[in-house]
Amino acid sequence: MAIDSSDLSEPAPSWFTPKRLLVVFCVINMVNYVDRGAIASNGVNGSPRSCTESGVCSDGSGIQGDFDLNNFRDGVISSAFMVGLLVASPIFASLAKSINPFRLIGVGLSVWTLAAAGCGLSVDFWSITFCRMFVGVGEASFISLAAPFIDDNAPVAQRTAWLGIFYMCIPTGIAVGYVYGGVVGGSVGWRYAFFGEAILMLPFAILGFAMKPLQMKGMSHDKKVYGSLDEEVIEHSSKEHSSYGSFASNQLSRFWQDIKALLLEKIYVINVLGYIAYNFVIGAYSYWGPKAGYSIYQMNNADILFGGITIVGGIVGTLGGSIILDRMNSTIPNAFKLLSTATFFGAIFCFSAFCFSNLYIYLVLFLIGEILVFATQGPVNFVCLHTVKPSLRPLSMAMSTVSIHVFGDVPSSPLVGLLQDKVDNWRISALILTSVFFLAAGIWFIGIFLDSVDRYDEGSEHAGSVIEQPDVMPLLENKPATASP
Repeated sequence: MAIDSSDLSEPAPSWFTPKRLLVVFCVINMVNYVDRGAIASNGVNGSPRSCTESGVCSDGSGIQGDFDLNNFRDGVISSAFMVGLLVASPIFASLAKSINPFRLIGVGLSVWTLAAAGCGLSVDFWSITFCRMFVGVGEASFISLAAPFIDDNAPVAQRTAWLGIFYMCIPTGIAVGYVYGGVVGGSVGWRYAFFGEAILMLPFAILGFAMKPLQMKGMSHDKKVYGSLDEEVIEHSSKEHSSYGSFASNQLSRFWQDIKALLLEKIYVINVLGYIAYNFVIGAYSYWGPKAGYSIYQMNNADILFGGITIVGGIVGTLGGSIILDRMNSTIPNAFKLLSTATFFGAIFCFSAFCFSNLYIYLVLFLIGEILVFATQGPVNFVCLHTVKPSLRPLSMAMSTVSIHVFGDVPSSPLVGLLQDKVDNWRISALILTSVFFLAAGIWFIGIFLDSVDRYDEGSEHAGSVIEQPDVMPLLENKPATASP
């Protein structure tokens, strides 16, 4: 039977040019982490109820005051998103092989928007914890799929720099969240901070469904990419499976095979182990930083000061580390050299900062330390993307994200809260926490000596499914030379 050539024609170019794609993903990432900073800010998180020895009691403020939370329960709220992230990340990453990833991002951002609004409507500890879990579901769809899209379409000589720009939005978003939460929470109430986040994310959730979907390197679809999520599922099921049950079974089997493939990549495992130790510290810094700064140095404007340090350190460090790796030649061994060196010296400066009682000495040393530790963001994700074949990149990012949260910032926030409840000294708690940076540097140092292969250009699991990539972004435009920025 003859095949109509029109069925095989290339789809019309998406509205997205590579630069537009980067900008949109950066804004989404920024809003996602503004939420992280806002919930940790003194304006939103607030202070617990307390009573003096003379019997005078305070109602507290923010989430802690309204829901009468101790530090441990308060830390649990900051980590609750991990439940949704843990469950949803592997699911979204696996479905990306059969359903267009851009539509999956639209689904996830819709869930995120509803969950953020739900946080503003919460009435007690359990209701806000439940909503924070679904915030994690929304993040799962985006965080594992955005980086492969960016890596696909960045100029070859600037791949790490483009990833650095994207990951720069993490510390910047957290820092903006401190200020945003402090201002909004302090002026109109903590609930309105969550409502504002939901309004900011809503247009991007709609965009995920409204725009023409995009293809990802290494992903194979049986037919043209559809604009409807339901159409994609039905088409895939009708061609390869007899029922939704067999479809789910096939997805689960493929998922476990992919997990085994990731665990056999020694470089990937070492990279993620170092990232876990690193994120253990960063996660606790981001949540407890304003409170610790207020307690140790009597910062009346702790949200703004700590936010400012994080913005400067995040932008300079993330961009600087990424550009340096590109200049060194973006290879996996060079990435590990940069990771271990920057983290080691960053740990020295951050540890030293907390040893001084003078506020200004602390600010200078801690800023230098932040610049150095944030220099890791581009290189660590470059390793995650380039140690696995293209079809495994969404899952590699998903499992990296799950791992650094499950074993990193999720336990660190309540554990540091528990430690502080015991020692009642924020300086000691901060010094113990910061020492974990040295562990991260040591693990990444091991990676320098392991044999490594950049697998970016390896074939996918389906023959002929990988699209050859010229020096500039081929997946978004048929004629990239004429694309408008």
